[in-house]
Amino acid sequence: MKTLTRNEAARFLAEHDHYLLLTHQRPDGDTLGSAAALCRGLRSLGKTAHILDNPQITPKYQPYVEGLTIAQCPENAVIVAVDMADTGLFPLSGQELTEQVSLCIDHHASNSGYAAHTLVDPDCAACGELIFSLLQLLQVPLDRAMAEALYVALSTDTGCFRYSNVTASTLRIAAQLKDCGAELYPINKALFETRRFARLKLEARLTETIRFACGGKIGICSIPWKLRGELGLNEDDLDDIAGFARDIEGVEIGVMLKEQETGGCKLSVRSSPRYDACAICSVLGGGGHRAAAGATVQRSLTESQDAVLQAILQVYPNL
Repeated sequence: MKTLTRNEAARFLAEHDHYLLLTHQRPDGDTLGSAAALCRGLRSLGKTAHILDNPQITPKYQPYVEGLTIAQCPENAVIVAVDMADTGLFPLSGQELTEQVSLCIDHHASNSGYAAHTLVDPDCAACGELIFSLLQLLQVPLDRAMAEALYVALSTDTGCFRYSNVTASTLRIAAQLKDCGAELYPINKALFETRRFARLKLEARLTETIRFACGGKIGICSIPWKLRGELGLNEDDLDDIAGFARDIEGVEIGVMLKEQETGGCKLSVRSSPRYDACAICSVLGGGGHRAAAGATVQRSLTESQDAVLQAILQVYPNL
């Protein structure tokens, strides 16, 4: 694995062609927005570029990758992974590509270095910030579609610029995206202000079942698999639910456990600036950022609740 600077990564992108871009499992706005903007930018330079179709893309984000996807990896493709810290995050459609990644562009400090070349900057609030800088270095004029894709990347990974990972650079980039034609209100309305009634019913259920610990500093929420069918939930309803417990007054570490159909639980941790979510999830084999991290726990919901609580107290025994 060779670590690249931004200039070196831009040079790599300029010197190669026939790109296949990968987005991670359960793709969020950052991985999809970053991939969409990079794909459009590479095409504007006359290069061949596609995003590998990800079967888990939800209707909320589908419009941003419309016309950019391809069903299979083309022969001799140069594979670029976007916002993917580890091979365990590879999409279901690209599991066989884990050893063929030429370049990884990421902002997770926990990146495992699986790619031949890696550009990682943990100081970026979103991977979209890195893509923005690379497109600038490549002298790509941003059109509205690129700007809106990048705005989706930035806004979703910062909670619409509310999280502690936001920097002055994040805000300056957002302003430049607006100057490039991004229509912000429709995006903000769709991503942050619109909820299906099923999502509201889920929030009510979580309020009734949340488990508190350490005098209310820890809040643990669980979503049983059967609840999805009972409430009629889809994947968009579960988008951005990870921070639900953290939003409660007094909660410093919020946990969301989602039971999986095949067994085990997906774990998400959100923390206040004084605590390290990545350190907590690392105890359970996961990773991420200081304020937001995740892991997979192969246990029942109840056992997973106990496991994450033990992990928190292992890292912070005096909480």
